[in-house]
Amino acid sequence: MVTDIKIDPSFKEFYEWCKSHEVPLVIVSSGMEPIIRAVFETTVGVSANEVDIISNSVKVNENGKFEILFRHPESGYGHDKSQAILPYRSLPHKPILIFLGDGVSDLSAAQHADILFAKDKADGENDLAAYCTKMGIKHLTFKHFGEVLPIVASVVEETATVEDVLKASPI
Repeated sequence: MVTDIKIDPSFKEFYEWCKSHEVPLVIVSSGMEPIIRAVFETTVGVSANEVDIISNSVKVNENGKFEILFRHPESGYGHDKSQAILPYRSLPHKPILIFLGDGVSDLSAAQHADILFAKDKADGENDLAAYCTKMGIKHLTFKHFGEVLPIVASVVEETATVEDVLKASPI
């Protein structure tokens, strides 16, 4: 199963850049943590323990079947990603929150990011971008992490501000 899951080939370069520039990278996913860690090790080639992941958990039942243990079962999302990123807002030194998403599970977090990237999918669907446009949330679209890296780098290296970056938003 792990070998059947594909991730953006340019993610590895993005991850390595973040690591070498001491930019914290947290994967916030509605998937199951053990699978995400296994995919990360297989496709990126980095020990899963080196990555911060906030996601749903999994329980293996006696019959060998998986049971998803939703992080926020009371929410309509199963994992309300806004609850995963909001604690960063209360840190003494508030970081710039850059959030990348690709679908409906990212809607709750969209309004809380300083810079939001909504992924254009191969099939042309972009629920997150459509939602942001409807709600007036500034965002940028991207096809792969190679497009995101120079923008993130410009903000981290302070050659551009959040406001500069958001000028490219369709909103």
